Amino acid sequence: MNTKEVIRYITGWLCDYITANHLEGFVVGISGGVDSALTSVLCARTGLPVLAISMPIRQSASEHLRAKEHLEWLKKTFTNVETREVDLTGAFEKMESTLEKGVQDWLTMANTRARLRMTTLYAYASHHKRCVTGTGNKVEDFGVGFFTKYGDGGVDISPIADLMKSDVYVLAKELGIIQPILDAKPTDGLWEDGRSDEEQIGASYDELEWAMNFLKEPSEFSRLSERQRKVLDIYERLHKANLHKMKSIPLCRIPPALK
Repeated sequence: MNTKEVIRYITGWLCDYITANHLEGFVVGISGGVDSALTSVLCARTGLPVLAISMPIRQSASEHLRAKEHLEWLKKTFTNVETREVDLTGAFEKMESTLEKGVQDWLTMANTRARLRMTTLYAYASHHKRCVTGTGNKVEDFGVGFFTKYGDGGVDISPIADLMKSDVYVLAKELGIIQPILDAKPTDGLWEDGRSDEEQIGASYDELEWAMNFLKEPSEFSRLSERQRKVLDIYERLHKANLHKMKSIPLCRIPPALK
């Protein structure tokens, strides 16, 4: 990968989108992870206004600290960046007290956190006439569908969605993103125990990338190790289960004869 040219290309693409849609800049949610860190820096490099927002909800101390450190680094590095911390714990707890206990399973409430964050980003974006900028990478968005529908999947544009997770790290290192973020295990930040993405999925991003690439041009399955077969099974199962997230909303087309 031509790292510098990819960075230049994405930056130009971001500028073109803002110009074409008569907007004034970007809003980016900051989680303390490498994807949101890279996205915010790419936006900042456009020179256009960027609002980077951390939105903790009973966040683990390490995730919260990484997000704060990145926001501080962004402000010191780029004069066009503003930062906010919007603690959504109270809003989330209000949802908990409003919803029936029977619907409050762990996954439902984890997704509710993501959707509260999306709502917050759009509130700021609407007020400042900016676009909500997605932070999903290619493996998450088009491989295993590891995102929340109308949560972190609810965005206006996706500048890094054609980058594998390994590509994200290469660009992040090139752009000087702080070491604690580069060293941290990837996590979606939706669980109070700080569980990693690998713990939830059952495979690392390196393994999932291998599965994605293998299935593009599959070779002899008989030569695969037991672990590789397991990773393929995980990848294919999640891809199939989450395909509804990756497709456009189904429309019921009424036959002209019925109208």
